Amino acid sequence: MHYWDYRDPPLNKLGSMAQIAGARRYEFADGKAKGVEAVEIRTGSGLQFTVLPGRGMDIAWSEYRGVPLNYFSKTGVVSPAYYENHGMNWLHSFFAGTLTTCGLLHVGNPETVPNDAIGPRDFGLHGRISNCAAEQVSVYEDWEDGDYVMRVSGLMREAVLKGESLTLRREITAKLGESSFTIRDVVTNHDARPQDIMLLYHFNMGYPLLDADSRLIAASAVTPADEGARTAKDSPYACGEPDNANPDRGYYHRFTPAADGLAHLAFVNDRLALGVALTFSPEELPFFNQWKCFREKDYVMGLEPCTSAPIGIGAVRRDGTVMTLAPGERREFHLTYTVLDGGDAIGTFEKNYLKELSK
Repeated sequence: MHYWDYRDPPLNKLGSMAQIAGARRYEFADGKAKGVEAVEIRTGSGLQFTVLPGRGMDIAWSEYRGVPLNYFSKTGVVSPAYYENHGMNWLHSFFAGTLTTCGLLHVGNPETVPNDAIGPRDFGLHGRISNCAAEQVSVYEDWEDGDYVMRVSGLMREAVLKGESLTLRREITAKLGESSFTIRDVVTNHDARPQDIMLLYHFNMGYPLLDADSRLIAASAVTPADEGARTAKDSPYACGEPDNANPDRGYYHRFTPAADGLAHLAFVNDRLALGVALTFSPEELPFFNQWKCFREKDYVMGLEPCTSAPIGIGAVRRDGTVMTLAPGERREFHLTYTVLDGGDAIGTFEKNYLKELSK
C-alpha cells in the first residue's frame, strides 16, 4: 500500500483535516473500562496511538501502518475505580500498553515507609499515578508555523492531608505526516515541605515488534539487576522465544549521551524492517531499567527511563539517589517516541548512535 506525504497536503482536495489525520475523543462504554476517557491520534504517516486521560494520560495502543507496536496485558483497560493499592495488586490494573507511568512517590516492590506526620505508609507496587484520572484535559488541533499540530494535555494530582501535594502535568504532541510524538511532563511540589519523588516511564514492546530475533540497539553499559539476569546466558540486547523456565530478568543501563546530550535507543525487528526509537535526557532521567518478561502470554520487553532505580523509595533515600523537590519547585522531563520505518532507517540509527559504545 502506498502512503502519501501528508506534511504538505493539498488542502483544496480535503473536506476536513479529519480525512487524513486528527485527534478523536471518546469514552469506553462497558466493563471495567467504562467511563475511562481516551483520545485517539492519527498523524497521517501511518502512526496511530491512544492516550488515556482517564488513566494518568498513559498511552494504551500504538500501531504503524496496521502493525501493533506494544504489548497489551490480559487485564485490558481498567478504570481507576478498580485500583487496588496494596501489595502487588497494582498488577490487576496494569494494562501495560505503549506507556504506563510509575510513581510519583514510589517505584518498585511494595514496602512500608515511616512518616512523621501520618504514621507508617504502605506503598504498593509502582505507585498510584497511572491510576489517577486527569483534570484540565485539553485536546487541540491547528496549524502552527506551517505544521498541523495535534496535542493532548492534562493534569494528575497526588495529594493527601498532612502529606504530599504533587501534580504531574503531561503534554503529548504529534505533527501531521510525522511518525513520532513527544512527551513533556512537569512535576511540581505544591507543599510547604521538600518532597522526594520517583518517576519511571514503563514503555512496553510486544509482538509482532517483539519476536525471537528482535534486538535492542543502545549505547549503554549494562549491570544485571537480579539473579535471573546474573545467570542468563543470552545478551540483554537480544530476545528469544517465550520461555516459562526462565521468564523474568532485569538490567540497569547507563547511557553514553550522544553529541546532542541525549540518550538514544531503539528496539527493532529486522525481519519486519520496523523499530521504535526512544530519546530522553540522562540529566533529567539518569537511570534506565530494562525488563525482559518472556512468559507465555506475558511476552513483553519493558524499556524504562527513570529518576532512580526501581527499588523503592526507602532504598533510594538510603543510597542517596532519590530526587527531591523543594517547596514550589518543578522539574521537567522530555521524551520522544519515533517509529523507524525500513532497513535504511534502522541502519542510519545504528550508525549514528551505536558507535558511541566505542568511545
